[in-house]
Order: sequence, then structure tokens, then C-alpha cells
Amino acid sequence: MDKKPKLINYSRMKDVFDAHISQIYKHAFINRELGMLYGDPSIFLLIIQQHKPPFTINDFRMGLIVQGHVKIHINLVEKELNPGMLLFVGPGTIIHPVSFTDDLQIYGIGLFDDFPMPYATGQMSSALPHGREGSHSEETKQAWNFSHLPAAFNGQVRDFQVMANDGEFAAVRRIIDTIWHLVHQPDYNRQAVSSLVAAMMHLYNTAYFRHADLLKASQSREQTIFDRFIYLVNQYATQEHHIRFYADKMCLTERYLGTVIRQASGTTAKEWIDRALITRIKVELKHSEKSIAQISDELNFPNPSFFSKYFKRETCLSPTAFRESP
Repeated sequence: MDKKPKLINYSRMKDVFDAHISQIYKHAFINRELGMLYGDPSIFLLIIQQHKPPFTINDFRMGLIVQGHVKIHINLVEKELNPGMLLFVGPGTIIHPVSFTDDLQIYGIGLFDDFPMPYATGQMSSALPHGREGSHSEETKQAWNFSHLPAAFNGQVRDFQVMANDGEFAAVRRIIDTIWHLVHQPDYNRQAVSSLVAAMMHLYNTAYFRHADLLKASQSREQTIFDRFIYLVNQYATQEHHIRFYADKMCLTERYLGTVIRQASGTTAKEWIDRALITRIKVELKHSEKSIAQISDELNFPNPSFFSKYFKRETCLSPTAFRESP
């Protein structure tokens, strides 16, 4: 991904929604708390056309593929999304749509800053997912305690895409239908919607861990190592830039880990780390007012000079030139 990721949040989606409301209002909804896709993905396609991927997501989004197929990069890895799949992307996720079929039907919900998250305890949790800081008002932060969310949503997992069984598929679809009905009522009941979201999260959580258990039983050791490595890279690459850290985390030697990653993906472990780190740097340069020195420090570079040389080596542009580019 060689373009800057753009933050696709409430305000950006609202701009597209307002500009095209006559053609998408029957299949999309948005307010300050949540956004919904209801079958027709037109608003998503309009965002792609107008803002160009890749995109960074800084909130919770859950979806259901009913029809059609999508190819997409999610957190560095190419995924194929097919009918019957439950989709989750969490804070800090970077997505880059590649292709989709004309018959695509997707139902889903995005939870924005002001959504009354279930399991609130009155103070913000220390388990706040990486990248979540700074994306919410202080009032909202104080109301959310992510440690009480189901395990797949509490920051341990940044994204997942799993096949639902028939019962889960039907139940999720009914929940989305009910939320769609509620948000169009003049006496919109936000706590009822929050409770339905909680039920939806539990269904996703069950499907995720069933899928994870099946993978453990059927995956090769090499693929298991690769998946674990990519998970760790997405979690730690902004602070840990060397393969030694990941090898130690996985109780492997650097040489063995490097060999397995190259065999499993055709790409070196260092390249995967660099991809994740460069993507985060681009987000900071384009979507924050932080100085080069501050970004360098926050991303654990020894000094701004080293940071600038690293970025230029990877992108052929200095950080300042990239920030000032159109």
C-alpha cells in the first residue's frame, strides 16, 4: 500500500451521505452514534471513489456478507470475503479494497464516538485498543471500559472474518433488521440498540473462537506461525522494529522465524514489519499535527535524523515532502 491511509470516520461518512442522500437513503443510515449499511453498499463504494484507499478505521464495525464477493487487504493481509461471512474490523485497522462483484450485498453497523457502548462501567479501561486514544471525546472515553467486552472485541483481536453457521447468520441478520427499524423511529431508543449490539457481539465472539479452534486443529505449523507473526506485527510494529522481538515473543530463533515467514508468504519478516510501520507513519504525517520529532519519538526511533532516513529509504520521499504532497 503506497498511498496514505485516510481516516474513514463519522464526519467523512456523513459528508458522503449528505451529498448523495437521494440515492442511498433507503440502504444507509448515519447519525453521530452509528452508521448502517442495509444491503446496497453504495455509500461504501462512493467513499472509495471519492477518497481512494487505503483507509484507516478507528471505531468498531461489524458486517454480514449476504451476496457477492470482495477481495480486500485488511491489516496487510489479502482476504476474500464470501456470502455467509461475519466481518469485524476494530480500531487501528487499515483496509484497502481490491475488487468486488456487482451483486454485492452487505449488512453492517459502525459504532461511532457517541454510541452508548454496552458493558460501560463509568471509567475508561486500561485495555483500550491500540490506536483508540484520541479518537473520542473525554466524556465518551470515561463511559467505555473495553475490558468488559467479549474477548474478540476487547483489543486482543484487531479484525476477523469467519463463516457463520445457519443459526448465527439468521440471528445476526434479525438483529441488524431490528436495529434498522429502531433507528428510524421518532422515539429512537438508544439503550435498546446498545443491548442489541451486545447480543450481536456475543454471536460474533462465539463464531470467532469456534473458527480459531478449527484453525488450530487443521493449520500447518508454518501457517500458524505466520498468522501469529502478523498479529504481533499489527500490534507492536510501531514500537518494535526488529525481528528479534517477535522471535522472542514466539519462543523461536530469529533464523527459524525468518525462514518460516518467507516460505509461508514469499516476503521477508522485515518487509512485513516495515509495511506496518510505514503505513502508521503515513497516517501520522497526513492526519495529525505532530512534528517530525514527535512522531519519531512516539514510534521509537533513536532520533529524527534516523527516522527521516528510514522513511525516505522506504518511500523515496522525506517525511516533510510526503506531508506536503497533494
